[in-house]
Amino acid sequence: MKLRGCGTALVTPFRSDGSIDEMALRQLVRWQVESGIDFLVPCGTTGETPTLTHEEWLRVIDLTIETAQGRVPIMAGATSNNTQEAVAKAKEASGRPGVDFILSATPYYNKPTQDGIYQHFRAIADASEKPIVLYNILGRTGTNIETSTLRRLAEIPNLIGVKEASGNISQIAEVCATMPEDFLVFSGDDSSTLAVIGLGGVGIISVVSNEIPAEMTRMTEAALANKWDVARSIFRKYLPLMQANFIESNPIPAKAVLSMMGRIEEVYRLPLVPMRPEHRMQLEKVVSEVGLLQPHSVTVQ
Repeated sequence: MKLRGCGTALVTPFRSDGSIDEMALRQLVRWQVESGIDFLVPCGTTGETPTLTHEEWLRVIDLTIETAQGRVPIMAGATSNNTQEAVAKAKEASGRPGVDFILSATPYYNKPTQDGIYQHFRAIADASEKPIVLYNILGRTGTNIETSTLRRLAEIPNLIGVKEASGNISQIAEVCATMPEDFLVFSGDDSSTLAVIGLGGVGIISVVSNEIPAEMTRMTEAALANKWDVARSIFRKYLPLMQANFIESNPIPAKAVLSMMGRIEEVYRLPLVPMRPEHRMQLEKVVSEVGLLQPHSVTVQ
């Protein structure tokens, strides 16, 4: 199964009582697939996974699989800063029928050494039945996967790629230039998608595609096909939205936009809270300017 293009790091919709809004999640997944998205990533950071119980984590993955009905690959998030727990989650998720890939982030807070990072991911790889994409996001975990460590990890057969959100374009350039040709490099930052593809990356694991799946998929596919004029035109239009999605911590703005669009209720789990009023005004302005506040056929019940 070929993995490339635009994948959505799905939000997890909640009801006002804090429970998972299964109908809204199904409708979101259906809309993503019908919009042409290349793959789906349930239970990443965007899905508020640290606040989900074990049963809820599995339920979100299962609902995504059931609704996608095999039409797109599913990359399930399985992360913990406890290696033993990360191994157990990767083993359980990878054994789930319908899960095609695993996404696992660097351990957060512990601040392991580079060898600790290597041993952590090696243990996960040994336990997983499915290929694994590593997630390097220094800003959330406090630890960077250095390129030399990534090269060591790439020697492990089922570690097939990285979601690069280090924020360091020079590091991403070095990764793209020095990793094996079959090692997949995805942008982990919407606004860097074209730069990463230009350097040799194969796509984006996206936040903003929760809101504009068709547009992000078209932009990514155009860049991968060397249709840079088309890709840059879409990029210029939606860059303000990409930036506005990080005006506060992800996924607060993404859920606010989806609520404005009528697709989900705007409900978060603590420690996340609704946006500050001045930020909401900025976000609403951008959302209106790019034309997202239009009626659509999906009704959240």
